[in-house]
Amino acid sequence: MAQKKTIRQQPSDTEEFANPENHNENMASLRRFLVVSLGNPGEYRDTFHSAGHLVLESFQKKLPEELGQPSFTSDRYGKKAVRASAGPKYTLLQSPTLMNITGPWLARAYKDYLVDQGLSPEEVGLVLVHDDLEEELGVVKVRQWKASHRGHNGIKSVLASLPPMPDAKWARVSIGIGRPDDRDRTTVSDFVLSKIPRHAKGILQDKGGSGLWEALGKLETKWNK
Repeated sequence: MAQKKTIRQQPSDTEEFANPENHNENMASLRRFLVVSLGNPGEYRDTFHSAGHLVLESFQKKLPEELGQPSFTSDRYGKKAVRASAGPKYTLLQSPTLMNITGPWLARAYKDYLVDQGLSPEEVGLVLVHDDLEEELGVVKVRQWKASHRGHNGIKSVLASLPPMPDAKWARVSIGIGRPDDRDRTTVSDFVLSKIPRHAKGILQDKGGSGLWEALGKLETKWNK
């Protein structure tokens, strides 16, 4: 039986990462991550637009067992049933709503999480994991929270509901899904809502899971400075 392939934290020299911004020296240290993937439910769950969900599941499965990250189960966050994995350090949530209306749910889930955990925004790193048409398949990059949405309706909804807050530790991690040669609206829409082929799924699971680990490591270093 093949051994479970775990991931080790090591810096990547190829992924883009914005220079750390100046932070208040009195800011509280980061204690937990709330990592939320964007996607669509139901029949569109296994499509390119829901690549964030696939990568988040891969990340959970590849984490070393000593970190104690449990498998995904149904739980309630933001007053909705959510697929969640709540470990000692990482709380992983898969957005339960349609992509275009993710923002209000995420705002509620984030605020409830702070209250339930008794933590401040400075102590919780909120990371949004989403698909990116402008990057090659499997390429993972850290982006500033307020970076351009590039026409992504899920990100538009989130930014409208959670505008940047002073000292809040928020960031996005994009997952490249590639783009069809034709860039007309209908072709692009059909592509992002198409089922992920087996070979592409393997690339996203392998590169995406490991890339997300590296991205969170970079963010942890930045936010704890």
